[in-house]
Amino acid sequence: MDRLSNPVRPYAWGSTTAIPELLGIEPTGEPQAELWMGAHPGDPSRVVRTAEDGTSRERALSDVIAADPEAELGAAAVAKFGPRLPFLLKVLAAGSPLSLQVHPDLAQAREGYADEERRGVPIDAPQRNYKDANHKPELICALTPFEGLCGFRAAAEAAATLEALNVDSLKPYVDLLRARPEEAALREVLTAVLSGDPAEMAATVTEAAAAAERLGGPHATYASIARHFPGDPGVLAAMLLNSVTLRPGEAMFLGAGVPHAYLSGLGVEIMANSDNVLRCGLTPKYIDVPELLRVVRFVPADPGVLRPEPDADGAEVYATPIDEFRLSRHVLTGDGGPRDLTAPSAPQILLCTSGAPRANDLDLKPGDSVFVPAGEKTELSGTGTVFRATVVI
Repeated sequence: MDRLSNPVRPYAWGSTTAIPELLGIEPTGEPQAELWMGAHPGDPSRVVRTAEDGTSRERALSDVIAADPEAELGAAAVAKFGPRLPFLLKVLAAGSPLSLQVHPDLAQAREGYADEERRGVPIDAPQRNYKDANHKPELICALTPFEGLCGFRAAAEAAATLEALNVDSLKPYVDLLRARPEEAALREVLTAVLSGDPAEMAATVTEAAAAAERLGGPHATYASIARHFPGDPGVLAAMLLNSVTLRPGEAMFLGAGVPHAYLSGLGVEIMANSDNVLRCGLTPKYIDVPELLRVVRFVPADPGVLRPEPDADGAEVYATPIDEFRLSRHVLTGDGGPRDLTAPSAPQILLCTSGAPRANDLDLKPGDSVFVPAGEKTELSGTGTVFRATVVI
C-alpha cells in the first residue's frame, strides 16, 4: 500500500479555497481545480518505493505500473483493460462553470483517434479532438451542494424557457422546438446556436442574459453563466439542458454523448482514463461543430441522480453501467472492527474525505489517498469517510 503524492491542476475555473480547505492547508490565492489520483500520463501521482538494495525513491505511479502491470493491477485486470490503470480519480472544485462538453463512446473514440493520427494532426494541436482511443464515461459525487447541467430537457420545457425571455431572435428556436419531432428539434436548435453568425449570436446572448437576470428564479442559473461567459452561445445551449443540484453524497453518471457542464461545488469524480472532450460552448477553446453533432445524443432524459446502495460488506456503492471503474463510499463509525477491503484481482485507490481513519497501518486525514496493488491485504478502521475506487472484473 502506497501513500500517494498527488498533483493539483490549476485550471482557471477552479475554486481558490475548496481543495486547500479539504487538505487543511493555506490557500495560495490561485485557482486549484482538480486533485488527480492515478496514473494518467499527463500528470501521474507519485509513490515512494523501496528497491531491493534497501534504498527508497519517489517514482511516478505510471512508471511503477508499467514496470510490472500484473503485480500492480492483477492479471485479470490487465487481461480485461490492458497494462494501465483503467480509471482516474479526482477531487474537483468548481468555483465557476466548466465548459459545456460531451464525450465519445468507445467506437467513436477509436475511429476519431485513428482518423486524426492518419491525417497527422499533432496530439497537442488546439484543434485536436481525440487525445487517445478510449471513451470517457464519468461519475461525479457531491461533497458539498453541487450544481450542474446534464442531458437534454424535453423540447417543450426548453421552448418554455426560451419563450419566457421574450427575445425576438429566440422565437424561431421556440417554434422549432414546438413544431418538429423532439430529437430533430434539439439537433436543429443546437446546430443553429453553434453555427450562427458570431456577432449576431453574441447580441442574442447578451439580450437573453439580461432578460434572465430580470426574471430570476430558474433563469438565474443562465444569468450567472452569462456573467462568466458574456456573449458565448453556450449560454443558449445550456438552456436546452436539465439543471441538477446534488446534495452531499448524491452522484450523477455521465455516459457517452450526453452534454453536460459542472457549475459550482466540490465533488469526488471518477472516470475512464481518457482525455477525449468535445466542447459545446462556455469556453474560448476550439469547438468542432460537425464532430460534436456526430457524437451528441439528442435524446431528452432525466439526469438520473444516483444515491449510494448498501452492499453486504458495509460499503455504499454508486452503480454504473461500465467496468472501468467502481466507486463506493465507506462511512466508518469505529464500531464492528476493521473493514476488509482486500481485492484479490483488482487495483484500488482509497481517498479520505473526512475524519481520521486508518488504512492498514497508515493514518489518513482529509485529502489523503493511497494506492493498493491487486491482492494486497487491506483493512479500514477508525472513524471517517473513505471513497474506494476500483474496477469491475
